[in-house]
Amino acid sequence: MAYAATAGTTHSLTSAPTGVLALQRALVWLAGASGAIVFIEPSPYELVTLTACVLFFATGLRMRLVFMPLLFTLIVLNVGYSIGAVPFLDKPEVVNWILTSWYMAITVIFFAMVMSEDTEARLDMLRRGLIVGAMIASLAGIAGYFRLVPGGYDLLTLYDRARGTFKDPNVLGAFLILPALFTLQSVVSDRFGKALRNAIAFGIISLAILLSFSRAAWGGLAITAAFMLALMVFTSRSQAQRSRIIVMTLIAAILAVALIAVLLSIGSVADMFKQRASFDQSYDEGRFGRFGRHILGAQMALELPFGIGPLQFHTYFPEDTHNSYLNAFMSGGWISGICYPALVFVTAIIGFRYIYMRVPWQRGYLAVFSAFLGFVGESFIIDTDHWRHFWMMLGTMWGMYAAAEHYRATSARIIDESSAAS
Repeated sequence: MAYAATAGTTHSLTSAPTGVLALQRALVWLAGASGAIVFIEPSPYELVTLTACVLFFATGLRMRLVFMPLLFTLIVLNVGYSIGAVPFLDKPEVVNWILTSWYMAITVIFFAMVMSEDTEARLDMLRRGLIVGAMIASLAGIAGYFRLVPGGYDLLTLYDRARGTFKDPNVLGAFLILPALFTLQSVVSDRFGKALRNAIAFGIISLAILLSFSRAAWGGLAITAAFMLALMVFTSRSQAQRSRIIVMTLIAAILAVALIAVLLSIGSVADMFKQRASFDQSYDEGRFGRFGRHILGAQMALELPFGIGPLQFHTYFPEDTHNSYLNAFMSGGWISGICYPALVFVTAIIGFRYIYMRVPWQRGYLAVFSAFLGFVGESFIIDTDHWRHFWMMLGTMWGMYAAAEHYRATSARIIDESSAAS
């Protein structure tokens, strides 16, 4: 809490009293940490974000003109979903799906508004909260997988895969990617003591991702980490900093390979790894396999302007869509099918504009942007449209866009005033 009250506020848009700032930053931390506990519904994340919304609006939170396109797209997206759900409103699971979609949209706007003010401090608090949450989820998954707690294997694993405090191992693995990137940034760029602590955290989180046996999470961590580290090298302010990042990255890679080699010496881990690493999974192949369903579903989408309704895809095919862009078409017809990818891809494209902008939160931005791009790609092979951390990242991205533009304008005004004074 002491940090929350004293963190820097350079170029902040907010002028709230110190006590209010401390409360707001603490709520951001809590939102990040609570996102790791979602095996019950409503989850702590829902309760925390709802409470945070009320308290933030009560203590000062502003809707900005820059967010109107985002708000409009989210409303139209969910209107499409709601229209598609009309024939199935007698089914509680469909009603719950629609309400969840609207709530996720609210969290996007909320995080956008929150992160547009006091950005540096709030992003750091979100980072800290996510890492704490990731450690809780990771340790729970590891303890369950290795049967370190009585009854933990049945509670904390699923299909012989670690799931920790999540319902599904795939969601556990996906959630851990952004906290892993945050800790990796510290490993390659911070002083020894802080880097060592984060190296331990990174090792624990990475182990949990491995034991989730999620191929998407494995690939997501490797690709997003490589992309983020490359951006850190390109945006470094000195040659010494670049050299440190490169050297520490090589050391981290060697240690990671050594850790994987040790784990694969354990028979049960090696067997599951070989099974999951295979690209000829039965549910991926054939006419009605994952990718076959994508093709057939795309053909249906062209013929059904209003879609088939939320949660109805499995009534036509053996499994769900496992493709968020296709699911938007199936659940909300052409309205949602156009809005969802437009929202995701426009957010990603805009994100490239701010990679090289020298803002105080640039390092954190690179981690969030890299993780977000990973989810953009992962959404082609899995349903991410109700993953809380995905919408949190999307809202955070828009908040940082607005803050970066304000920072640019403020910096330019300060330079002009200095020039005029001299």
